Formats: sequence, structure tokens, C-alpha cells
Amino acid sequence: MGRKVTVAVCTLNQWALDFDGNLQRILQSIQEAKEAGASFRSGPELEICGYSCEDHFYESDTLLHCWEVLLEILISPICKDMLVDVGMPVMHRNVTYNCRVVFLNRKLLLIRPKLRLCDDGNYRETRWMTAWTKERTLEDYYLPRMISTYTGQSLVPFGDAVIATKDTCIGYEICEELWNPLSAHVPMSLDGVELIVNGTGSYMELRKAYTVVDLIKSATMKCGGCYMFSNLRGCDGQRVYFNGCSSIALNGGILNRSQQFALQEVEVVVATIDLEDIRTYRNLIRSRTLAAASSPSYPRVTIDFALSCDGDMKLPSYEPIEWNYHSPEQEIALGPACWLWDYLRRSGQGGFFLPLSGGVDSSSVASIVFSMCHLVVNSVQKGDSQVLSDVRKIVCDPDYIPRDPQELCNRLLTTCYMGSENSSVETRSRAGALAKQIGSYHTNICIDVAVSAVLGIFTSISGLVPKFASRGGSARESLALQNIQARLRMVLAYLFAQLMLWARNRSGGLLVLGSSNVDEALRGYMTKYDCSSADINPIGGISKTDLKSFLGYARTRFNLPILSEIVSAPPTAELEPLSAGKLTQTDEEDMGMTYVELNEFGRLRKKNLCGPYSMFCKLIHTWQGHCTPEQVAEKVKHFFRCYAINRHKMTVLTPSYHAETYSPDDNRFDHRPFLYNVKWAWQFRAIDDQLQRLTAGSDDGQGKVSTGRAVSGPVAANSQGLPPGQGSSRSSIPGVLTKVLNTDSNKGVVVSETEDTYTRQHHFLYVCGKDTLGESSDPRTLVHIS
Repeated sequence: MGRKVTVAVCTLNQWALDFDGNLQRILQSIQEAKEAGASFRSGPELEICGYSCEDHFYESDTLLHCWEVLLEILISPICKDMLVDVGMPVMHRNVTYNCRVVFLNRKLLLIRPKLRLCDDGNYRETRWMTAWTKERTLEDYYLPRMISTYTGQSLVPFGDAVIATKDTCIGYEICEELWNPLSAHVPMSLDGVELIVNGTGSYMELRKAYTVVDLIKSATMKCGGCYMFSNLRGCDGQRVYFNGCSSIALNGGILNRSQQFALQEVEVVVATIDLEDIRTYRNLIRSRTLAAASSPSYPRVTIDFALSCDGDMKLPSYEPIEWNYHSPEQEIALGPACWLWDYLRRSGQGGFFLPLSGGVDSSSVASIVFSMCHLVVNSVQKGDSQVLSDVRKIVCDPDYIPRDPQELCNRLLTTCYMGSENSSVETRSRAGALAKQIGSYHTNICIDVAVSAVLGIFTSISGLVPKFASRGGSARESLALQNIQARLRMVLAYLFAQLMLWARNRSGGLLVLGSSNVDEALRGYMTKYDCSSADINPIGGISKTDLKSFLGYARTRFNLPILSEIVSAPPTAELEPLSAGKLTQTDEEDMGMTYVELNEFGRLRKKNLCGPYSMFCKLIHTWQGHCTPEQVAEKVKHFFRCYAINRHKMTVLTPSYHAETYSPDDNRFDHRPFLYNVKWAWQFRAIDDQLQRLTAGSDDGQGKVSTGRAVSGPVAANSQGLPPGQGSSRSSIPGVLTKVLNTDSNKGVVVSETEDTYTRQHHFLYVCGKDTLGESSDPRTLVHIS
């Protein structure tokens, strides 16, 4: 009997409910594994139907079609004399489970259901599946007649068991079971299981790749054995990007791995291992052998098959390799680019349309599309026939061969600078320079005519002409004038996206790309239904800080020198009139907080699960070097007011590439109300109480916070979120001017107008009482909160 086995793990770019395509990719992976000499092939989680079927898992059609696809795989001659497992949902006794189905030579061996389901982050597995709770227990599963006809079987074991071959023992974990404290690989390894197999659907987040690698290495270092990890890759119909990295590990070292980001639909990774290396490694850990001696046994499904062969002495065993991780800048350059490619080719559209303003955000999107063009050209040059077929369909040219990223970008990306009388010469110049360097099909338009036409309709009805604040208008007038510019750009973007290919004598339409970042979404610093509204957004899950770093990387990587100038320019929306041709507004001044502070707020709110009070308690220590507790309190309150007022925008947020752990995406990742009491009265009162104790020197905590420095400007809000007194005062938050309009002594409420020098979306709120907010048209009783 031999001692060396060659095993294969697979990275597949599956698509939810694409049963034909999923079947072909599975068969291709089995074929490639066999050609590489593997006797055992494992694949990703739910690979037959695709991971992101979501509520389609409720449909009996989905379960039926999975069995039909499994039958096609079972009877395929490609699978002869190879042990294979695939992932699919299976209903057992009226309960649907997420399963691995194991078969050999047209015989089903085991259906192994998932023991631990994942419900954090973007996962909602318990909505559709149920965890198998009968550990080390098997039941009979009655096979569908379509399967029995070909296999001659009526029953197959269903449950928590392992496969015993002539030469080794194989056990299964499924995705979350590796992350769970009660991981199945520990008791299985103590029971003599030597190959641990995990089919997973793990998605990409910035700086996350090391997590699964550390888990796999730790599992095999502690328990010994071989770990086979297969993951999906690509966009299968949702906001996440499954990030590959399928790998094979042995005794704490990685033997082989697949790419994290690639356009390749099927990637098979193999490794040859010596089973005796597992046995000697485990036997040397004496505390482990003692635990194994008393470990309860798993049910074994014994098969008359060996993974090794007698003449295997000439087979070299694989040695451990070093895992080289991508930097965050590289992850931004590659991940969203691959996600965009999957979306584009599967949507049937002819390219992208991007309003290019010359700022960091839209320039980041343009650079990511350019990165995608590089990936396409490189894949075609390497002989990827699927990529070549896809790009020919997109450009509607059956003979087209992309040879240059700039030339391909000209076909796939249309950019447009939508200028107005408020736009500067500098931003127009930067947009044009970037478009030229990446090769996009670029146009310049002026939206002033459209703005005047829309305002003319209002004037014809009201007899009033709204003015900017800098020209004597009120805050309401100024914000309305800014928002109409932003919203008209969205309307024009969709017009151009539908007709630009027609104008260029090509069929099809273009996907509109959004360019708002995760920080702006969190703060609500965007106009509802402006250019943040689009078909998809590749940077909606990425912070401003990371985008600036990415542009620095892209400048060198893609030879785009204009990006240096774009990064160094102050971020601005250019919606207010210029002063002597110069900008009069910047994003950070308008928001009342820096992007660095916003990044910190976001992480504390989502990752650390902090409400206003907990966030204040943490930040008085984190920021004690440059902020007094009074300043911290004011900043925290300002953030939560803005967040609460603008949360409704998340309900219509453009589907975005998920990359950041503090994303406010309302669809799946961040479930919260979109109607808040914006005063946060109880929470802010708790901050004020703690601040009073700190100021009085009565705080008995371990960390002493200095309160000696003066606050730069009066605190603009009390615990009810309202100004502390009458008159005009300048808040210590830049760009915020508070004007008290009226005090109602009967209601005990100060009614005020808080005027931001710029806010893209605004709310006028009427204070009816201490706890009630409603709309009003009476300017004497308005609270303007941005």
C-alpha cells in the first residue's frame, strides 16, 4: 500500500442560479484535477447552485435543479476512479441543510450537513438553512428517483460522519466550522482523521486575507494533518467579492494556494503529501496522543478505494511555501476591478459611464476600471479563452483582440466632466488629463442650461428666485441650488449612459458607476439621488484615506502622473459659486469633521459597537493628545446628529463593492433604523454627566484625562442637541454657524436655525416639543440640521 496522495482544491467563479455555467465549471475543475494527478477533488461551498441564491433557497425548484446538476456530474466519465465532493443544499425530513455530497464511481457515499452556520457580517445563513445538531450521528436519506435510477441506491448516509478509505480517513468542515470555537477538525483529528476538507464561501474585506491563513495553519499545527480549503472567487450576484485563496496545508505549513484576485473562472491547486508525515507529527505531540486515546469515535463510511497507489515512491512531496499578502492598495486595485468585470460581462451591457469630476473619488473609480482593463489584456495574452469570448461580446466585435489597456479602456469606459459656472479650471483640467492617460472616451458638458431650466419652472410657479448664501440667500435657498446641480448630473448620467453607444454606432447601453466612498455614506455627506445614485459603485465600501493611498500606488503601477495632483488637491464638491475663480468650500470644513476622524467614528460605531456614550468614553483617551474632553463630546454629538439625520439615505445606497468592516450598507451589512430621534437626549445627557465629573475632577477611573485647555469656541449643543442660548455664536466645529431664531418658554425648547456653510442634503425640522420633530414651512420655527 502506498503512502503518498495527491489531492486537489478548486477555486470557482460561480454565479447564483446559473446551473449550466456552474456545471461546466465544476466539470472543468474535476478534469483539471485528474490531469494534475489528483485522486481526490474538493470544491467550494454551495458550488452547484451558487452561494448567493438567498431566498431562492426556499424554492423547491432550486433543490430540484441541484439534484439534476449532481446527476450530470455523477454520470460524467470525467469522474471515473476519482473521489469527489460537491456543495449543494439538501432537504432532509422537511429541513434544508447546507451540505457536502461525496461520491465515487457513480455511487453516493455520504451527505454531510453543515454543523455551524454563519450570521455575522453579510452572512444570513440561518434565514435559509438549519444547522445539523446531531453530532456523530447518521440517518438514512432517501434519494430522489432520478439519482436511484443511475446509482442503484435508494438510501445514502446523512449526517456527521467521516470517510474511511483503504489508506487514510477523510473528514469535513464547512466554512464557519473553521472559525467556530468548537471546530470539528479538533475532535476529528483526535479520532484519526488525516484529511480535513473545507468547502467555503469566504468574501473579501480589506486586510482580512491573513485571517483564514492563520486559522488553517493553526489548525494543522495544533492537530497535525492535511487541511484542504476550497473557496469561491468573484461576484456571484451580490455586493461581496469571494476572494479565492484556496489552499492545501500540512502540519502547520501551506503547501500550495490559488490566487486571491483573478479573472480566471476555474483554478485548481494540487499538492502531494506523505501520509506518514501526518502520523509521525501527531505521535510526537504526547499530550495530543493522550487526548486521542479517550476521544469518542465518529461513524465511518468505509469504501473499497485508496487515494494512494503502490508505485508512489517517485512522487515528490510538496514543501511549505511562503504566503505573500497583497497590500491594501493592491487589494483596492484588484478586488473591485475583478468585481466590475464579473458584473459587466454578466449584465450584458456594453461598458461603463462615469461622471469624472477630477477629484479623488471619481478618479479612484476611473483608475479601478483601468486596472480592470490591464487584467483583461493580461488574461487574453495568457490564453484565457473565456475572457476573450466575454470581451468580444461586450464590444460586439467577434474578431476583436485587446492588446493595449488604453485602447480597451476607450471601448469600455465613457467619462464625462459635468461642469457648471461653479466648477474650477483646475478640476476640469485634471479630469481631462486623467481621461487621456487611461484612454477613456471623454466628453465635457456644461449643465448650467439644465439648471436654469429647472429653476425657471420653480420661479414661474412661485415668483421667487433662490440665491446662494454668498449672494444674500438663505441656507434653504443655497442648499436647494446646490442639490439641483447634483441631481441633474445623475439624470444626465443616465441619459448619456443609454445613448452614448448609439452615438458611437455600437449596440447596447452603459452601466453608470457611482463614486461615493464609505465615509461619505456614513456621514450622509451626499445628495440623495445625485451621482452617488448609480447602477454599481466599486468604491462605496472603501474609506477616503485608503483611496488616497490607492491613488498613490496607481500612479506608479499604471503610470498615471496626474494622480499626484489629484491627491494633493483639497476635496470639494464645487457646488457653490467661486470667488475670483477660486474654491470657496471644502469637504472637511463642510462636514465639520476630518476624514480621519470620520474613519475613527465609523470603526467605533460598527466594529466596536459603540453608541454615543461609549464612543465618547473611548475617544477622550484616544484623542487626549489633541482634544479636550469638551471638544471630544462636541465632535461625538455632531457626528451622531449628522448620522441620524442622514441615515435614510442608506436605504437607497447604490449597490457597492463590500470592502470595509464599518460599512453603513443598509441592505445586508448594517441593519439599523432610518428614522432616529436626532436629539439623542438620553445618550447625550450621559455624555454631559460624565463630562461634568471629569471637569470637576471626580472621575475615579484608571486613566486620567486632562481638561486644562480651553475649548476653541462655545459648545454649540446641549444634551437635547440644541443651542445653549440666544444670539449668534460660532460653533467650534468648522463651518457651522448657529443662529437662534425663537425661544418658546411654554414648551421649554429653544428653536434655532443651524446653518452649515455647505451640506449636500439638508433637513428642516420643526421642534414641536422636547421629544417631537416634524416638518414646517414657517421659517420662525425651523431647525436646520445637516
